[in-house]
Amino acid sequence: MVSNQSSEARKIAGLFAVSVAVATALAGCSSMRSMFGREDDTSSLPPPVASASSAAAETAPEPEEPTATEVATETAAVPPESADAAPSASLIRPDAPRSYTVKRGDTLWDISSMFLKDPWLWPEVWIINPQVENPHLIYPGDTLALAYGANGAPQIRLTNGGAARLNPRLRSSPLDGAIPTLPYSAIAAFLSKPSVLTKDQIKKAPSVLAFREKHLIGGATNEIYVRDLNAPTSSRFSVVHVGEELRDPDSGDVLGYQGIYTATASVLTTSNPSKAVLSDSARETLEGDKLIAADQQVPLNFILSAPPENLKGRIISVVDGTYLIGQYQVVVINRGSRHGVVPGNVMAIDQAGEVVRDRGGSRSLTGKMFGLGGKKVRLPEERAGTLLVFRTFDRLSYGLVVGASSEIHVADYVRNP
Repeated sequence: MVSNQSSEARKIAGLFAVSVAVATALAGCSSMRSMFGREDDTSSLPPPVASASSAAAETAPEPEEPTATEVATETAAVPPESADAAPSASLIRPDAPRSYTVKRGDTLWDISSMFLKDPWLWPEVWIINPQVENPHLIYPGDTLALAYGANGAPQIRLTNGGAARLNPRLRSSPLDGAIPTLPYSAIAAFLSKPSVLTKDQIKKAPSVLAFREKHLIGGATNEIYVRDLNAPTSSRFSVVHVGEELRDPDSGDVLGYQGIYTATASVLTTSNPSKAVLSDSARETLEGDKLIAADQQVPLNFILSAPPENLKGRIISVVDGTYLIGQYQVVVINRGSRHGVVPGNVMAIDQAGEVVRDRGGSRSLTGKMFGLGGKKVRLPEERAGTLLVFRTFDRLSYGLVVGASSEIHVADYVRNP
C-alpha cells in the first residue's frame, strides 16, 4: 500500500515538472506569448522553478527577434563585403541632374555622359528594374533618377516608365523603340553592309560587268550587267567598291580590304550575264565593283564595357580617308574578336608620341638652330579621345570616335580606358 502511494506521488510530481518546463518555454517565446494575451502578462502562467540558471536568465533576458526595419537599418549601417568594389561617388559629374526624362533622339552614350565622368561605366551604376519587360532598354518618356545607396555608391534608377513600355494583352502599338547606344546615322552603313572584305572573298564575288545604255558610272534606277551571279530574280545584293588594304602595323600582315558600300542591286534576270537594277545608292557604282550578299542587321543596343586587360592596338584606317579624325568618325583598329574585343567595348585613344631631336645634345651651333644632329627622342603618348567598338571581325574592328579632346591620326594607339 505504501509502495502504491509512493508510485502515485512520483507520477504526480513528474507531471508537475513537465508542466512547469512547458510553461517556462512558453514564457521565453515572444511569439507564443502573444497567443495567450499581452506579452507582459504572465499572471496566468505558473511560476518557474527557482534555480541558478533561471536566476541568470532573469538578469540577462533573451533578446527579442528584430523587426524587418531594424534588420534593414543594421544592414545599411554595415557595408557588405563587396563594398570595396562598389562604384564611387566620384564617378558622378558635379553638374549631373537629379533626374532626367528620356527624349526621342537620345542615345545611351549621351545620357551616360550627362551623369558620369566616364560614360562607359554606366553598367556599374545602372540599377535594373525587374518590373519592366526588358530592364536593359531605355525608352523615350522614361524618367531616370540619380540616388545614392547605403554605402554611398551612386545609383541611376528608372523611376517612371514611359508610354512605350505599356504592354496590353489584346494589342500593342509601340510609339518609339528603345534608344540606341550610339547615333544610328553615324554607323548605319557599317552595321548591315559588308565593310571588310577578304582576299578570297574579293576573288570569288561576282562583279559589275557593264552598265546598260553605256553609262560610265551607275546610280539609283540604273541597270547593270553582272557576270556569274547565279541568283534567282528579286534577290538583293550589296554593291561594294574594294578600297585600300588594311595592314597590321605590328605584324605587317594584310588583315583585309576596306569594303565601301555603293548601292543595293536587285536581280532582274537569271541569264549569264545577269541584269540587275540599282537602288539605295550611297555613292557612284563603277565597273569592277563586287556584289556581296548582305549581312544580317546588327543590333544598335549593346552593353558598354571595358575590353580585356592589357589590350593595346592601333588605328589602321579611317573611313573616307581623311587625315585628321574627329568625333563621330568611323575608324578601323587592328584588334578583333580573336583578341577578346566585343561590340560595346570602350577604349581610350592615345596620340602616338612624336619623334624629335634633342637640340641640347647637339654640339654645333647649326645643329641647335636647325634641329640637325642630336639624339632622337620619342615624346610620351597623350590622351586624345574615346572610341566605342560597334562591330568586330576576327583580327580587326570598327569603332566610332565618341569623344575627341585633340587631334587623332592613323597609327594612334587604342587601349583600356
